[in-house]
Amino acid sequence: MSSSLPATSIETVEVLLLDVPTIRPHRLSMTTMHRQTLVLVRITGNDGVAGWGEATTIGGLAYGEESPESIKVNIETYMTPLLLGADANQVAARMHLLDEHVQGNRFAKCAIETALCDALARRLGVPLSTLFGGRVRETLPIAWTLASGDTTRDIEEAEKMLAQRRHNIFKLKIGARTVQQDCAHVAAIKRAIGERGSVRVDVNQAWTETDAMLGMQLLADAGVDLVEQPIAASNHDGLCRLRQKNRIAIMADESLHGPQDAYQLARVGAADVFAVKINQSGGLAGAQQVAAIAGAAQVDLYGGTMLEGAIGTMASAQLFATFGALAWGTELFGPLLLTEEILATPLRYRDFALELPTGPGLGIELDQDRVNALRRDRKTPLVSLA
Repeated sequence: MSSSLPATSIETVEVLLLDVPTIRPHRLSMTTMHRQTLVLVRITGNDGVAGWGEATTIGGLAYGEESPESIKVNIETYMTPLLLGADANQVAARMHLLDEHVQGNRFAKCAIETALCDALARRLGVPLSTLFGGRVRETLPIAWTLASGDTTRDIEEAEKMLAQRRHNIFKLKIGARTVQQDCAHVAAIKRAIGERGSVRVDVNQAWTETDAMLGMQLLADAGVDLVEQPIAASNHDGLCRLRQKNRIAIMADESLHGPQDAYQLARVGAADVFAVKINQSGGLAGAQQVAAIAGAAQVDLYGGTMLEGAIGTMASAQLFATFGALAWGTELFGPLLLTEEILATPLRYRDFALELPTGPGLGIELDQDRVNALRRDRKTPLVSLA
């Protein structure tokens, strides 16, 4: 597709860290988030066209091996020299070179690939989804995560979302308390919601296999639809045993770091559902391969999130809209968890779904004044009066 375009050399690669407070504490089994650090990458060609990508992760190093700070340093030190002056329109060639010279760094590579694809699609005048075969849907169902840890507050939050017709799929973050306490919390929320919405849980690897045996039985009895990553990511055999002994669907998340993991999980039958994440997969192309493996193995798909801001959310949405089947919906609510808006026109959530824009590239435009106000390198440091 890009062969009809003249060569466009990469002039600049910029990495911005934006610190944005969350609307409430977001409690996971391994950390509690009070803010999210958005890692934004802007790649500009000598034609002046810029593309944006995002490499946001969760909780510094609490979730994975890449942090916002390491992503910025590694892109600036090791990846940018490999990109400057090269043809921005040859995305596959740029990513192949990075893979040859840089091990790992899936999140950083995803942001670079997304920025290159955004710019290429803008030059072509088409949505980014067109680069991956085109859309089969214009909206995506969106789950909301209940993660305050307080049962009454979570029920009130769920009722508000239902009343606003914003979400009718709810995922509960559990694993920080005892199995019995967590399951009682979930059961109370499911009783309150009833048949008006789907309730799922994410354990984030916090349970042992014996914990999971008890927990999944209690959750199934409570009417929960799905359990995400109940045990350690590396314990594929344990996931298989849990699938064989329980009647509730299991979703792989932390176990799934791209196509290789997808193949291994599918080969041994370790999951009913794959949580596809573009950052976890090393990029859009990697996530598309994960989805293809899932399709061949008859594993259902769920569009996951790393609680990205608008750029990463829309990059994910552009790709997920090309999936033929998306049985468990998506979780692209990241921007709604943040107190600050960085887009000139916010993403549109309504009727329990996210609407995809029709413009070129990601189809979104940043509000540069808001972005600059949130940049870590431009904030006024606090001065202690002690």
